[in-house]
Order: sequence, then structure tokens, then C-alpha cells
Amino acid sequence: MSRDSSAGGRDDDPAGGTDGVIDRAAAAIRRGDLVVYPTETVYGLGADASDRTAVERVFDLKGRDRDNPLSLGVPSVDAALAHTRPSRLAERFMRAFLPGPVTVVVERREGLPDALTAGRDRVGVRVPDHDLALAFLRAAGRPVTATSANVSGTPSVTAPADLDERVREGVAVVLDGGETPGTESTVVDPDRGVVHRRGAMAGAIEAWLDEEGVAG
Repeated sequence: MSRDSSAGGRDDDPAGGTDGVIDRAAAAIRRGDLVVYPTETVYGLGADASDRTAVERVFDLKGRDRDNPLSLGVPSVDAALAHTRPSRLAERFMRAFLPGPVTVVVERREGLPDALTAGRDRVGVRVPDHDLALAFLRAAGRPVTATSANVSGTPSVTAPADLDERVREGVAVVLDGGETPGTESTVVDPDRGVVHRRGAMAGAIEAWLDEEGVAG
């Protein structure tokens, strides 16, 4: 039996169609609960990235160090601009590579909680190239944390069946998009020409930075 509960139940039953599950996931985000959702890389753990309490719940569930910041997921580059202040170069990079398996580090706006960024003035932005993820992010109507849906120190999750029970019981909804490829996103700060983590599309990203003369 599927459940939809702020007390840690989950709802991964597609009864009522995909739209119904997406609506329940979006409602869970808006009330401060956590959601597991698929991307074109691995499964993510989502909470309202603009809500400090919800962000803290992500750290608690993952057992993640508070000094290790989280990224935010949005449905488009335009949506990201409401929460970030990318330079012209960074915005050009974002429009060239997003949606896609890339986390772009840019300057944050004041509305994001310090808990999300570990007090830093920059934040990672994800616009996943995945239809279900984008539909969920649009329905949520607010930025959603973009971090892998695993307990820290354990492998990333590529299928709902592989979720740790601690995570499964700690979220309100699991959006099942089938198995994901498993390659992590490339994390890049285009302003500084720095690739923090090589992952999907790393070669194309490094070539773009080289062409712009900003590669570190």
C-alpha cells in the first residue's frame, strides 16, 4: 500500500497516472517534506532549497557534513536566475550546457539559506535533462535540493530498489523513473575556469572553457 505522510511514509505507487504522482511530490516539497526523484545521472534527494529547515532535513537523512554544500535543482536556466546572479560568461555557459548532466557553480542570491551553501556565496545549479525530473521541478514551483539520494559514504543510487531503507523511510514520495545511467554530473565553476568534479560531458566542458580562455 502506498502512503503519503509527513511522518516519513512514501508514495511510489503510480496509481492515478504520472501527473498524480508528480503533484503529490510537488505538494510534499511545498510542505517541507523530502522526495526522491530521478535525473539523467543518478537519483536525487529533493527538499525545498529555499527553506532552511527542509535543507537541514536533507543533511540529517544523508548523514552529510554541514560543511559540504548542496546544489539546487530548477526546471530552466531562467528559473535559476531568480536564485542566482551568474556573470555573463556563466550564463552563456549555462545556456550552452543546461539542461544537462552538469552542476554549474555561480553566485547565489540572498534568499537562499546559508545551510544550503555552507555559508558560501556561491551555489551549484542543476537543470536535469530528464522529463520526469523537469516536470517535478516545474510543479514544485521552487528550487529543490540536488544531491544524490544515498547515505553519505555509500554509492549513488541508480534505481529505486537500491535505496537505503533509511532514505526510503525518510521521504514522503519516491518518483520512479526506472534505472538511471549512473554517471555523476560534472561540477564546474565557469567564472574561475575550474572543474571541481569530472563526470558526464567533462571533455566538452573543458573544451568550452579552453575556447573562452578561462580554463584553470
